[in-house]
Amino acid sequence: MTDTTHSTDSGDDARWTSVTKRGGGAPAARGKTTIADGVVEKIAGLAARDVEGVHAMGSGLSRTFGAVRDRVPGGGSSKSNVTRGVKAEVGEVQTALDLEIVVDYGVSIADVAGDVRENVIAAVERMTGLEVVEVNIAVSDVKLPDEEEDEPESRIQ
Repeated sequence: MTDTTHSTDSGDDARWTSVTKRGGGAPAARGKTTIADGVVEKIAGLAARDVEGVHAMGSGLSRTFGAVRDRVPGGGSSKSNVTRGVKAEVGEVQTALDLEIVVDYGVSIADVAGDVRENVIAAVERMTGLEVVEVNIAVSDVKLPDEEEDEPESRIQ
């Protein structure tokens, strides 16, 4: 597509300029962006962990298996820790999330769940542009103050 524009200078002579426009429409509308489930799971996992009162993510069994997997050379990864307890279903413009959390003893579970939901929705929508249609939260355990950690401490400091 070529547009021709006419402009005049301070004098009587006229100048013709040929401008070629490439593409069609705004740059943001030229192509498709897809976001993997794992990307949304990482964002949601980190956002949920940021909430005070969330002790851990995932059920006790998944945390135990994760701790064992992390100790095996090549078996663990940071992805498994970040996404533990998070499941996302991602569509073209919407996403739904299921989270499993462990809360600290003494906190209001309803308040923590509300704060987690709010933080996760804000982070996912801000970073991905997807509409979060639901965030289901399952509280699988309460961490008592005198309980030992399920995950053994690393020998490397």
